[in-house]
Amino acid sequence: MDSAPRSDPPAGRGDAGGYTGGRYVRDTVRTAVKVLIVGHFAVGKTTYVGTLSEIRPLRTEERMTQAGATVDDLADIRGKTTTTVAMDFGRLTLSDDLVLYLFGAPGQQRFTRLWNDLARGALGALILVDTARLDQSFAVMDIVERQGLPYAVAVNQFEGAPSFPEEEVREALDLAPETPLVTCDARDRASSTKALISLVDHLLFLDRETS
Repeated sequence: MDSAPRSDPPAGRGDAGGYTGGRYVRDTVRTAVKVLIVGHFAVGKTTYVGTLSEIRPLRTEERMTQAGATVDDLADIRGKTTTTVAMDFGRLTLSDDLVLYLFGAPGQQRFTRLWNDLARGALGALILVDTARLDQSFAVMDIVERQGLPYAVAVNQFEGAPSFPEEEVREALDLAPETPLVTCDARDRASSTKALISLVDHLLFLDRETS
């Protein structure tokens, strides 16, 4: 699977409540939630945000050059020619009264200082992982946990990547029993939405537990 989505994200759906052409938030929306979309280098974060965003996503991608070859590991990664250097941003109206703002954080270690700003005000994070490179997810999970953010994990299904039972993935990532673990295809809107809903449900559960 390459890093480009199969099709451009929808330009918007015209309906009542001021939600015209995807540019405006519905008048019925009462809750706006900021979530991070994170994961290691080349795991599909930009594709994920672009697939789900109902507005044209903001992307800060730059073409990769030879100068970055010593810091960006491209082993077993084909077709990767650009990389996010600041963030991806998109918006998804999940229900009549709930809108999510999606902030995709760059996965390389040299950009981790940006996470302090991106994490400010976020309620949680969706961590994308690749079964062929699970070991690269630990550094990302450590950062999320240091920020004190609850999270869900979504296995991005790459073509040709090994498939493991859920129990084995949980054990490999040392996930707590209550941490949601789902699979998705970052190019597919339905499965990507399902992964995001798993995070929202987890956040609602934690809120009920602490209230």
